[in-house]
Amino acid sequence: MRKLIEFDHISIDGRFDGDDFWAAQMEVVPNDNQFEYQLRLLEHAAGIVLGRVTYEGFAATWPTMSGDLADKMNSLPKYVASTTLTDTAWNAEVLAGDPVDAVARLKEAGDGTLVKYGNGPLSRVLIEAGLLDELHVMISPFVAGSGASLLSSLSTTPMNLTDVTEIGNGTVVLAYTPSR
Repeated sequence: MRKLIEFDHISIDGRFDGDDFWAAQMEVVPNDNQFEYQLRLLEHAAGIVLGRVTYEGFAATWPTMSGDLADKMNSLPKYVASTTLTDTAWNAEVLAGDPVDAVARLKEAGDGTLVKYGNGPLSRVLIEAGLLDELHVMISPFVAGSGASLLSSLSTTPMNLTDVTEIGNGTVVLAYTPSR
């Protein structure tokens, strides 16, 4: 059975979106250590799971990039949870039906990992359904002050810290597994 891993970027005040977040994020990330971390995360990946908004952003960006991480991201199959997306490119398939059932089927379909990028409604339903096996949160050293918060409106979900990785520039990745 495949393991589902989510990778998120946040500020120290827990924000992941908004103009202030992205402007500050570009000051400290990306760097070579962050790319290496993501390459290790994708090393055994059988695919990437995305919501529609993240898919559209990634599909507009990653195909124009080069390097080891871009090569890996571009080559892996993408599975997109969406009720509105009909046409895909960038090696992607829209998950049919209920996203929880579709991701559960993907997990049962083989070995390796599925890496989920982005957060929002899909993250919440996958965590609440008990499908998430690991959560990797990259925390960058700035306060965004506004923007959406990571996993807001999620039910209380105890997690166990399993790893801490320093990325550089004051950035760390905290890896968690849900307590079950």
